[in-house]
Amino acid sequence: MKSESEGVRGQVFWLEGNQMPTISEDGSQVRKGKQAIQRTIIIYPLTKLEDAQLVDGLFKSLATDPIKEVTTDENGNFSLKLEPGAYSFFTKEEEGLFANRFDTEGNIQPVYISKGEWTELEILVDYKAAY
Repeated sequence: MKSESEGVRGQVFWLEGNQMPTISEDGSQVRKGKQAIQRTIIIYPLTKLEDAQLVDGLFKSLATDPIKEVTTDENGNFSLKLEPGAYSFFTKEEEGLFANRFDTEGNIQPVYISKGEWTELEILVDYKAAY
């Protein structure tokens, strides 16, 4: 979608507990679903895993400084104008920052913004889930 501005928009979800499929009494598979949540998203310049301290699934420190932040609404939705470029996205949790996607270059939760385009992003906060 072309427009006169660019940025990112999307939704944040929470997932916890045992995510292995189970069989209900009627024989069908049952999975616990993800829930939309309100979170603060902190945006950093594109950051590599080697430039961050990861402890128990959460990032405790990063070698870069944050650029922007945005808080989702109660349904987990967010929208943020950003200049074209490459960024790392983290959610703010009680014990640190969370991100769970990495590219082949070792970049943490990479998001690429192109001129005149809005990037769609779904963030799944699942550090308390077991697969």
